[in-house]
Amino acid sequence: MKGFTKQILFALLIGVAGQAVAQKTALFKVTDHERQTIDGFGASDAWSMWQIGMWEDSLQTKVADWLFSSENFADGSPKGIGLSIWRFNAGTGSASQGDSAQINSDTRTEYFDKQTGQRRFLQLAKERGVPTFLAFYNSPAVQFTQNGLATNTGRGGTFNLKEDCYDDFAAYIADMLQAAEREDGIHFEYVCPVNEPDGHWNWQGPKQEGSPATNREIARMAREMSKEFQRRGITTQILVNESSDLRCMLGEYEAGWQRGNEIQCFWNPDSVDTYVGDLLNVAKVMAGHSYWTNTPLLKKDDWRYSRQGLYGYRKRLADAFEKVGVDFWMTELCIMSNDEEIGGGGGFDFSMEVALYVARVMHYDLTVAQARSWQWWRAAGGDYKDGLIRMYVRGERTGRRGGQRRGAVLTNMVRDSKLMWTMGNFSRFVRPGAVRLDVEGEMEDEGLMLSAYRNADGTVAVVAINYSKERRMVALNGKSRKARAYRTSDEEGENLKYIGDVNMKKTALPARSVTTFVYK
Repeated sequence: MKGFTKQILFALLIGVAGQAVAQKTALFKVTDHERQTIDGFGASDAWSMWQIGMWEDSLQTKVADWLFSSENFADGSPKGIGLSIWRFNAGTGSASQGDSAQINSDTRTEYFDKQTGQRRFLQLAKERGVPTFLAFYNSPAVQFTQNGLATNTGRGGTFNLKEDCYDDFAAYIADMLQAAEREDGIHFEYVCPVNEPDGHWNWQGPKQEGSPATNREIARMAREMSKEFQRRGITTQILVNESSDLRCMLGEYEAGWQRGNEIQCFWNPDSVDTYVGDLLNVAKVMAGHSYWTNTPLLKKDDWRYSRQGLYGYRKRLADAFEKVGVDFWMTELCIMSNDEEIGGGGGFDFSMEVALYVARVMHYDLTVAQARSWQWWRAAGGDYKDGLIRMYVRGERTGRRGGQRRGAVLTNMVRDSKLMWTMGNFSRFVRPGAVRLDVEGEMEDEGLMLSAYRNADGTVAVVAINYSKERRMVALNGKSRKARAYRTSDEEGENLKYIGDVNMKKTALPARSVTTFVYK
């Protein structure tokens, strides 16, 4: 019995010690060292809003409130995530071609005058105070393409645009921008004529709308657009370009030299054939997508840490942009097959599993790559990890993941996700014009990631991610300070939930949660 008693006492001591380790307070300090200014957080209307924008008003209102609202409910919890950028999938006319478009029917686009559902959501976004609109093209309009389609059909790695139609496509874009302002009262602050021109899938097609383009072709397109915009007095800024992979921005990666080293090609004056930095209307911003570079999560003592993985690629990106004096926007991300940590892209996930994974990427994009804007791929989607909202189309058959018995025939419905609300921990409280402040403290290796932002109204928002499976105690700046706290976690109802005022001298972060603290 004595030996057994000793074993029990030993086990109790180990348990107490383990709790003490788990409750050890992590110390952090928000400094006055300013980094980049934040331009906003957003998502795109691609492939879904043309449908939802034609549904019943009650569902449109629900979706619009979730995405755009900055209002609160009576209990203080946010009604929505307050996106400040709305990315508009500008039309190519592929929908008018029917099945001959060789594109999945759900992903074809109409000409602007027929984009009724999408234009409805432009209005809903504007009504809820969204300040910034960005239009992007996956392909030139079909009447200008070399193969008469908005998809590439394996025709090679050059721009699917007729040699004599660069000016026509520029005029087409200008017409759309002016129609949006004249007919809908929507001013597009930015437009990108080429989306993912360096994605090698873009010349293997057909799959969806898309066209490859070389750096020289993109520069030529920017010149034509700048000239047309100046002629018409259009103030919209041109984005060059939206790269499919950060590695193409830094060097040559799969797409070849004609579509690589994009930062140097577009922003170094020595690149005389491709330099766009002296063009009027071209924004001193380069957009890219964070696909494929989110793993591995390397340790700091790994020799690859500063060159590869989640940290390395972003650190190199920030250094490269600093040298040429250009800002970085991250304009697209969803879960892909290589995101093996959360099971790849297949199957929508409503839990914190995907939400935490994406929050970690957001943290690195903002704090390491110095992104001034961060945008998710699409606002609503189907049974794939590419939407903030899960949409169910009339007549679709779903399994239990959708909350219905298998074989059930559904009416139109939508469902929110932890991913959407977790993105709101950033977008709802870090407003356009906020300045990121350095945070000192050991974070990533312990599963803790903190970033801080000072808004124009003087409030400071601290976004605290606890990736670990244990509750963690944190202290901020080592002194008493009251802050309003909003939490998203796996707990039922904790969707950007206002949990009251807390003392930042010492506060708890529940396991697998994201909490935003707001204080003056």
